[in-house]
Amino acid sequence: MTITRRAVALGLAATAIQALMLIAFAWPAVNIAPRDLPIAVAGPASAQLTHQLQQRDPGAFEITTVADAAAARNMLADREIYGAIVTGNGAPQVMVASAAAPAVAQQLTAVAQQLSGVPAAAVQDVVATDPDDPRGAGFGSMVLPLVMSGLAAGVLLTLLVSSFGARLAGLATFGIAGGLLSTLVFHTWLSILPGSYLELAAIAGLASFTVAATIVGLATAIGRPGIGLGALTMLLIGNPFSAATSAPELLPQPWGTLGQLLPPGAAASLLRSVAYFDGAGAAGPLAVLLVWAAAGLALLGVGTLRARRETEPAATTEPVAVPA
Repeated sequence: MTITRRAVALGLAATAIQALMLIAFAWPAVNIAPRDLPIAVAGPASAQLTHQLQQRDPGAFEITTVADAAAARNMLADREIYGAIVTGNGAPQVMVASAAAPAVAQQLTAVAQQLSGVPAAAVQDVVATDPDDPRGAGFGSMVLPLVMSGLAAGVLLTLLVSSFGARLAGLATFGIAGGLLSTLVFHTWLSILPGSYLELAAIAGLASFTVAATIVGLATAIGRPGIGLGALTMLLIGNPFSAATSAPELLPQPWGTLGQLLPPGAAASLLRSVAYFDGAGAAGPLAVLLVWAAAGLALLGVGTLRARRETEPAATTEPVAVPA
């Protein structure tokens, strides 16, 4: 292939990637809608309200009937539901946890107003977002920098560092230092998230380490194409379907669920759980991050061992002299 043809092919490949990125980022944004969104209803009109919701938006809500407002409040605090509608004593009361997803809180409030016909339905925010980030815009902007920095670290360690030990040291340094510094920005300076600085730094560091380890591991195991594979997975699937600005149940399925099985979505969910819900619902996303981190390290080890075997000189045997 001539240089000109190669340049044209690279230009076309870049164009295809550009189109894929536009689709990956824009398609979820224009298809935000409830899909089996867990909510609760309570009060004397629970059955009637459940029927109305199912008739109005079939398949939109996964509805649980609870005894009273206290039970709904407990479920919200445990991240079992996104909101609740409590009937009785006049217009329905809406209970939300905007910390779990501000977009869901707004949608549930609008739904309750439409069902009740009251322009301003009573809304109780059981677990609210940080006052410095009431709409969650700052939180939604956190995921991409963590992913991009992890990608950059992985690429640099792959291209500039060759030994297993040095790459491992670089990953550990990036995870620790990156977690501490990034948390200093979004927690201490910008006040995007409340909670323990060290706990949030550990999560941010684990997320950054996981992305970087995945890139290094793939590149070590399968060569430089592993960099592209890892980057496309994190950027084209992981980031737009992370639900950092919405909720997994608002995204097209199965992409919303898949997004939670990738590091960006798991990191966003884990940060929410630890910052706002005292760790409720943290086990799943923590396990996802640990599995990806372990897989990246395993690929790094396997690729290093294979490279060593390939570079080792073949054993030679000297002929043994037999005395006459």
